[in-house]
Amino acid sequence: MQKIAMLALCAGIFANASAQTIDPFANSQLPPPAGYSGPVFALSHAYPASQTIPAMPWRAAINNGQITTANAGVYAEALKAAIGADMRVMLLDYKNWNAGQRGWYNEPWMGATSVAKQRVRMREPLRGMYVGSDELDANLFKASGLKRPITTYVLTYYDKTAAVTLNKVWGATAQEPNLTAQSTQFAEGSVIIKAAFVTAGPALWPVMQGTVSWPAYVSVNATLPKPPTAPMLTNTYLMQFDIIVKDSVAAPKTGWVFTTLVYDSRVAKTGDIWDKMVVLGAQWGNDPQASDPAIVKPVLQENWMNPNAPAYGSATLGWGGRLSGPNDGAINNIAYPVGKKPTLKYARNAQSSSCMSCHSSAQWNLASHSMPSFLLPILNSGSIQLPKPQNGTDFMLTPAPGSALWMKWFQNRKGDVPMDAGNIAGDFDMVLTFKSLPNWYASTHTPGVAHTLMNFDLQGKRLPSKEGE
Repeated sequence: MQKIAMLALCAGIFANASAQTIDPFANSQLPPPAGYSGPVFALSHAYPASQTIPAMPWRAAINNGQITTANAGVYAEALKAAIGADMRVMLLDYKNWNAGQRGWYNEPWMGATSVAKQRVRMREPLRGMYVGSDELDANLFKASGLKRPITTYVLTYYDKTAAVTLNKVWGATAQEPNLTAQSTQFAEGSVIIKAAFVTAGPALWPVMQGTVSWPAYVSVNATLPKPPTAPMLTNTYLMQFDIIVKDSVAAPKTGWVFTTLVYDSRVAKTGDIWDKMVVLGAQWGNDPQASDPAIVKPVLQENWMNPNAPAYGSATLGWGGRLSGPNDGAINNIAYPVGKKPTLKYARNAQSSSCMSCHSSAQWNLASHSMPSFLLPILNSGSIQLPKPQNGTDFMLTPAPGSALWMKWFQNRKGDVPMDAGNIAGDFDMVLTFKSLPNWYASTHTPGVAHTLMNFDLQGKRLPSKEGE
């Protein structure tokens, strides 16, 4: 018994030692590549403890009323303009970008992990980007000339109002998250942004002509004919930019307005990159009334799409035309049961999600330390099941589109109401529940063993089992 106890004690010591080597505020686990002399990423984590109510020019733009399909374009442009000065520095003058001084902050537990096979998906060292989508099929963007599959890399920032919530959840050390029904909630006026870059430049995707290019030191790159086995300096290209804001006046049913910008090379050459990021659309609800799958293009009341946005941006809209950008994983190969004696119906490249439906699944169970429901409508949530491949293509098992279970993802809930009762609602913060918390748990409670959620990408596809695979 003493020997067993001693072994258990030693195992605990080694586990704790392993956990202590992981810095939740690490910039990256990789050093910059040899010979690189440019600016590098520095995590901004001096989260403010409080913040005065910010000015909200986007509210003023629609006379402090509710957002509608008639005024959503004006609202989105005002929101874009409000952060334009800071974003121009970040995108065009990175050597002078100091996020903390400008009031922008990053989430912890994205730079380093104890799980070796996941290190390739943590932050890279040059711009702090991490994998958004491992691989998007070139056929999704065939009409715009994409010649190879793409990997997307993303970077998220919270403004100083939103960062107060990061302080409430993570504190100064980020070792023990404070997860309550109140701590995860964002204050009115909170703004969160996400930039998405792709691994295909204009030679492989003509619509990227003239966009900003950022260097990245990465080893996940679906554009290359053969996946790299080690990190390599790679050019990435700005394609999408998401801006979401907590605004219960404009959007009383959910409390949030989601907007997506996409790069448009057609904008006059006199404009800079921020001018060329054109509003694709806005979403402030899930349009639960539009539930009939037989109506391919339903009339949506809580989504607005810009008819003048570049066509490639609309190639991956969500279910029924709800907002979803090219980076967002709303187009999937799905299989769902039909009939009294259910058989599986297969649908390739089906619209199966949207911006808000995905983010509305942001919740955390304190007992199981996980998300009870996945980002997309999936049967048997928690253990993603795949039907048999068809002609070499994998399919995801989902509820029937429009069914009661499917519509669970397309309801309007405020951010303090969890999708599944008995859980802590994440107020639409998917980075918290799908990224930071799983890595925190794996690195501090099961060192070296991946959390279940870390084994899947945002489209429910199982990730490679070996580092560099």
